[in-house]
Amino acid sequence: MEYAELSDFLRKRREALQPEDVGMPRGRRRRTPGLRREEVAALASMSADYYSRLEGGRGPQPSTEMLAAIARALRLTLDERDHLFLLAGHGTPPRASRADHVDPGMLRILDRLQDTPAMLLNRWAEVIAQTPTHVAFMGELTNFDGMERSEVYRWFAHPQSRALYAEPEVSTHSRLLATMIRTAMAIDGPKSYAASIVQALRKLSPEFVEVWNAHEVVRAHSRSKRYKHPAVGDLELYCEVIDNRDRQQTLIVFTAEPGSESAEKLRLLSVLGSQEMSSGQGFDRELI
Repeated sequence: MEYAELSDFLRKRREALQPEDVGMPRGRRRRTPGLRREEVAALASMSADYYSRLEGGRGPQPSTEMLAAIARALRLTLDERDHLFLLAGHGTPPRASRADHVDPGMLRILDRLQDTPAMLLNRWAEVIAQTPTHVAFMGELTNFDGMERSEVYRWFAHPQSRALYAEPEVSTHSRLLATMIRTAMAIDGPKSYAASIVQALRKLSPEFVEVWNAHEVVRAHSRSKRYKHPAVGDLELYCEVIDNRDRQQTLIVFTAEPGSESAEKLRLLSVLGSQEMSSGQGFDRELI
């Protein structure tokens, strides 16, 4: 592990970012060039003390999961992420498996949607980035482990995860998720992670077996959807889908008709999301 080089690289990348680049307010009396250490720590969902020790060259060797979180926080490209892993004493994983690394351009879009529910999915339907308002809307979805990370798995293995969806949406969403994991398995092969999700669900969920055996191909498309939120009640939202085919990731943005009751409720959710961000809620996933 190259402590001096790692420390210098983290500091230079942090100083190259401005608060506006990551959707944060600049505030007054900012003397530090670029982001503060505690701001990077918040973006990476880790304690400020841990990140400070790491950048200062005093911390223990970070795990690959921690490095991935730091790479997202610092908006690193894949080449920069490779360099970070090497400096920290880890080999670089095959790029084909890195569907969890968010392209900086996609993150810049999310950074400008802080008051809008938006999330980024990889091809296994794992949420790899959310806006604060989306966390207020659907909950924190980036901190699951194993197959639980995939919405496909959670949807069929734990039907209680569907509570937010109004009844007319459930059937369509089941078919859509089955299509997503079928497409991922076709890309990755019969011995892939996607295939293991399918195998597990065929044993766990009769509903999944029924939907899977129908072999329907349902494509995501922009349309109106209805939800029932525990804090603000019924919502009718437009679901806009933007594919990043090079990275095999999908950006999903939820909007409401201007002036509608749902638009006012989204505004309330954005306030809830801002309160969570300012209080640090949602950033205690791995305190070290």
